[in-house]
Amino acid sequence: MTFHVIVGRGAAASKTAQLLAEDGERVRMISRAGGGPEHPLVERIAADATDTDRLTELATGARTLFTTAAPPYHAWPAQFPVLAASLLTAVRRTGVPYVMLGNLYGYGPVHGPIRPDFPLTATGPKGRTRARIWEEAVASGVKVTEVRAAQFYGAGAYSVFSLMVQRPVLEGRLALVPQELDVPHSYSAITDTARTLIAAGRDEQAYGRAWHVPTATLSVRDLAGRLAHLAGAPTPRLEQLTERDLTLLALTDPFWAELHEVLAKPAAPFVIDHTETEKILGITATPVDTVLSDLL
Repeated sequence: MTFHVIVGRGAAASKTAQLLAEDGERVRMISRAGGGPEHPLVERIAADATDTDRLTELATGARTLFTTAAPPYHAWPAQFPVLAASLLTAVRRTGVPYVMLGNLYGYGPVHGPIRPDFPLTATGPKGRTRARIWEEAVASGVKVTEVRAAQFYGAGAYSVFSLMVQRPVLEGRLALVPQELDVPHSYSAITDTARTLIAAGRDEQAYGRAWHVPTATLSVRDLAGRLAHLAGAPTPRLEQLTERDLTLLALTDPFWAELHEVLAKPAAPFVIDHTETEKILGITATPVDTVLSDLL
């Protein structure tokens, strides 16, 4: 029986493994902690993906190599290229088709809906890091595709919304948010992300280009309001954090300093076009209320 390799153990990696296993396909999950869902068809292996020889050994014979792994947020410019180089080398050695999970940082500021064929013109360190990883993979000549997700939301999500809005809304407390409250923004559900990764990996015409995860598009205030309504919670109280607030918070944790680069400035809609994913890969976005209901 063939098998797939997934590098990473977070929500997107685990959901991808779960969906593949439910389809009767074997999965080998690789992470430093050896984490992942419990399933008879999921093999969880503790290994460092920057150990290229070990990664090559584990990926040899695989049908697909998926990567959702990422270093700590503030360490992307220093550590992401090392991880990406190891993954790419293993792919070149084994010839396994390569499916990368990316995000929208590489585009930089964009006016209007973002299509996956837009140039990657980001100038900030995290945006350039993500763009360079994709550009180097394409230039290498390997069989590769990238699935780009917007901000995650819903069960398993680790994002500004899940960390700073979700719990306060459910508990009826004030939520302090480091982005505009009433500007439309695209959000990706973890399950939709996993479904898109799998669909891209299975479709021969998906390789050589990027795809966008189908998303829901609404403002933070609207998304918070939908969550509160479903939970029977009070109308959400939201307040936007200022640049000064972020600067002060950065003195306590480097995570906060990183938000200066990735939050849209000036405030403008940050919306992605996922038409081709729906048309070609056959993946559509899960309704917002369905995604949020999984939190309750």
